[in-house]
Amino acid sequence: MADVRSFGAAGDGMQDDTDALLHAVRDGDGILELAPQGVYRISRPLVIPLEKSGRFALRGAGGTAKLIMAGPGPAIHLVGTHAKTADPADFQPIVWSQERMPTIADVEIEGAHPEADGVRIEAVMQATLSGVLIRKVRTAVHVTGRARNLLIGQCHFYNNTGVGVHFDRVNLHQAIITGSHISYCRLGGVRIEDSEVRNLQITGNDIEYNNNKAHKVPGADAEPTAEIFIDCRAGSIREGTIASNTLQATYSPGGSNIRMIGAGPDKNHKVGLFTISGNLIGSQENNIHLTSVRGVAISGNVIYSGHSRNLLLEHCRNVVVGSNVFDHNPDYEPNELCTGIRLVDSADCSLSGLVIQDCQAGRHTVKDAGPQERQALLELERCRRISVTGSQILEGAPVGIALNECADVVIQGCTILDGRAMPLMQHAIRWTGEGSGNLISQCRLGGTTSAIDAPKHVRRWHILEGA
Repeated sequence: MADVRSFGAAGDGMQDDTDALLHAVRDGDGILELAPQGVYRISRPLVIPLEKSGRFALRGAGGTAKLIMAGPGPAIHLVGTHAKTADPADFQPIVWSQERMPTIADVEIEGAHPEADGVRIEAVMQATLSGVLIRKVRTAVHVTGRARNLLIGQCHFYNNTGVGVHFDRVNLHQAIITGSHISYCRLGGVRIEDSEVRNLQITGNDIEYNNNKAHKVPGADAEPTAEIFIDCRAGSIREGTIASNTLQATYSPGGSNIRMIGAGPDKNHKVGLFTISGNLIGSQENNIHLTSVRGVAISGNVIYSGHSRNLLLEHCRNVVVGSNVFDHNPDYEPNELCTGIRLVDSADCSLSGLVIQDCQAGRHTVKDAGPQERQALLELERCRRISVTGSQILEGAPVGIALNECADVVIQGCTILDGRAMPLMQHAIRWTGEGSGNLISQCRLGGTTSAIDAPKHVRRWHILEGA
């Protein structure tokens, strides 16, 4: 265990300890132990070339020690050499003898330069971050190159001008982010771009307020951001789980809590095979916003108070939305945000077991709320092969379900009613445009004007209508 003070580090927050810490990396025993209550100021990255330095760990004495990055670049830069897959046969012996599982634990990293970053992980096998606080930097954790089996747990990434965890041009399999608090990072909580990613688990975290509102950068409010932002217009991202998180935010134009963007409607979508389950998701423009995504299951979530939509699907395929609550928060009445779901140019999707309830006012009554233009609580625009079954759609305004230019849509076993003292829902279902193969079956419907406003191509069977 290399006590960095024995290599000349002062740990007083004033002296530049860069050379002393690099000396300890080069000539120590592989463990950098930062003394309790020490504040270690550095002006250059601590580059750890694992192939040469060997197995590495940095420990911050139970979280009592701090690194201050007073120069540009990452405070700690882990560099490995692994260049193949996670198959055991693909590893060079040096990875296991020198490079595996570099660990950073129980330390605070604080930026003191506008271009300072926290930790950079490049081509590393089994990098592990535990009990790390990173704040006032650009990007807290930047992962790039070929990486495998990344673990981030029980960490705090707080108040950073860039991203909390950024997967940037990375080829990565088996990554887990769990039990962590990622908040007030201006460009997103977890962000993935231009990457090839498989087996990603984001579980049990509190990821919130990751946009410009707290940073107040002039003219940057509308820069797209999300608590979890997956941009697959280049690369491919498959096999992921987003579960048991709190994902919420202050409103930002174009913002989301979960945002996935695929390669486009005319191509292999390149993003999908995800489950989104057991999360609390609320208070962004579109709480879940999926574009050109294929193969996503959304279930067991409470999704509330989206300024535009609680769920927005565009050009998506094979999406299952089951057993969720889409709601608003009644604690703040009469200040309310409405709810809603919208599907556009999507196909082969199933919505079942949902409770979708609008606010009493039928419109936003929160000061400075984002703009909302909608026809119904549930909107389907130019969709095909969609089933809506066994759901409660309540207090819609002006309509419960609105459909346009849709084909092979089945609405079955749903209750669509308005229980307000002064009902606002004109029709339970309003259907416009051409279509074929459409059916409304075994539903309980209400409406102040009529229960159903639909063309003749929509077949109806066993409908109970009335206020």
